[in-house]
Amino acid sequence: MTQRLPALFLGHGSPITVITDGPERRAWQALGQALPHPEAILVISAHWETTDRIHLTGGTAPRTIHDFGGFPDELYAIQYPAPGAPELVDRIIELLGADRAVADETWGFDHGAWGVVQPMYPAADVPMVVMSLNRSLLPEEHLAVAARLAPLRDEGVLIIGSGNVVHNLRLWRQFAGTVPAWAREFQDRINDAVGTGNHAALTHFAAEDQAASAAINSAEHYLPLLYAAGARLPGDVTAVFSDNIDGALSMTSYLIGDTSLIAA
Repeated sequence: MTQRLPALFLGHGSPITVITDGPERRAWQALGQALPHPEAILVISAHWETTDRIHLTGGTAPRTIHDFGGFPDELYAIQYPAPGAPELVDRIIELLGADRAVADETWGFDHGAWGVVQPMYPAADVPMVVMSLNRSLLPEEHLAVAARLAPLRDEGVLIIGSGNVVHNLRLWRQFAGTVPAWAREFQDRINDAVGTGNHAALTHFAAEDQAASAAINSAEHYLPLLYAAGARLPGDVTAVFSDNIDGALSMTSYLIGDTSLIAA
């Protein structure tokens, strides 16, 4: 019988994290060693947005995408040649419906995907699918999609949402090197909501909620969190790790499932 895999949300931060011996990268490496070896990986990436349907990387050998600029050559040299997973794509379309999801061979493994998976599985031997964020969906609808995907966890699939809870590049220079009160307040609030399974607190923010407005101004890095939270199954508990904030960026990550798999 296949062991149930957790759902993860990984705060991926700057691409430079992939080649830096910091606590976040070490946490990803430890996860790869501690978790049951998945049969496939599904990554919901902040770096692929669509508006018609949910798109899924098709084909047997998706390309590595370096969707960033101004970084060391070492980053651009990284290739992550994990195989695609056409059977997983078909299974996801079965779960979601062909009117909601479609295979797409024009995309590949963007750095929101390979940037966190490469430290976990450096051999690139686990088949992987990247899923887009359909920005036409409401937050509650993202959660509903995630709930439809939850059975994959019992089928050997590791579900990873890759983004950041606090992510506001427009405020980066202003707050770099500090922990703004609004960022800590919002991050703590989300930590509590994830831990208690409070979906309303994850999806409903008042217009006057200045902390939320600053933390998730464009939302594409926040929405992948809803896929980890929405894939929660009965009996799951939550571990919070890498709960660090630097200015307008938090690296906070979550494991939802059997938290004995990691050191909290």
